[in-house]
Amino acid sequence: MPRVKRGVAAHKRHKKILQLAEGHRGTRNRLFRPAHESVMRSLAYMYRDRRNRKRDMRRLWITRINAAARMHGVSYSKLMHAIHTANIEVDRKILAEMAVHDEVAFSALGKAALEAVQ
Repeated sequence: MPRVKRGVAAHKRHKKILQLAEGHRGTRNRLFRPAHESVMRSLAYMYRDRRNRKRDMRRLWITRINAAARMHGVSYSKLMHAIHTANIEVDRKILAEMAVHDEVAFSALGKAALEAVQ
C-alpha cells in the first residue's frame, strides 16, 4: 500500500481556520490550537445569536407598539386583539415602523381596529 503524506491537507485545514480567526487577539489568530478553539466558540455564538436577534427584534417591536398605543389611550394587548378581530393583516414589524415613522397612519389603523371591535 502506498504511503500517504498528509501535509497538504493539514496545511489547508489550518490555513482555513487561521483565516476565520483573523481579527482575534493575541495568539488566537496566529497559533492553530488557540485559533481553532476561538473559531469554534465564535461560530457557536454566531449560530445562537442569529436566533436571539429574532427574539430581540420582536421584543423591540412590541415595546414600540405598546408605547405608541398608550399615547393613544389603549394598551398593547387591547390594540392587538382589536387588530386581529378586525382581520387587519399587519404584522408587528410593520406596526412598529408605523408607530415610529408614520404616527397618523398608526392612529388611523388603531381607530379602525377599535371601531370594528365595538
